[in-house]
Amino acid sequence: MTIIAALGCGLMAGVFLAFSAMVLPGLRRIGPAEAVAAMRAINTAVVNPVFITVFVGTAFASVLAAAMGGTVAGWVGAAAYGVGGFGLTVAYHVPRNERLERAASPEFWARYVREWVPANHVRAFASLVAAVAFTIAAVQA
Repeated sequence: MTIIAALGCGLMAGVFLAFSAMVLPGLRRIGPAEAVAAMRAINTAVVNPVFITVFVGTAFASVLAAAMGGTVAGWVGAAAYGVGGFGLTVAYHVPRNERLERAASPEFWARYVREWVPANHVRAFASLVAAVAFTIAAVQA
């Protein structure tokens, strides 16, 4: 379970990094109306069985791995992904994405990107920390 949690956290760190390193910088290169349309399409496309399984499944695997392994590293991994990867997405990014569905002004888009991207860096880093912590927990087992 610890290895599954480590792999899931690593996958999610990569997804979040891709948004920070490529997707949002690419959207900044086009006009606000096109960027909003593209981000709306991405937000719709991300709700699919593969992504949801990895995203939510990693949260469950993280808690199970921490509880089963009982190591400090495992609990650090579960906390890092649970709060920084999963929790931040649900509590911070999803509401902003939902507001993007209703608002499309250039001013809104500028604020959206300004607020969304730094928080995305946090969830990428938190997911990476979780992957490292679970890797350490796996080695300790």
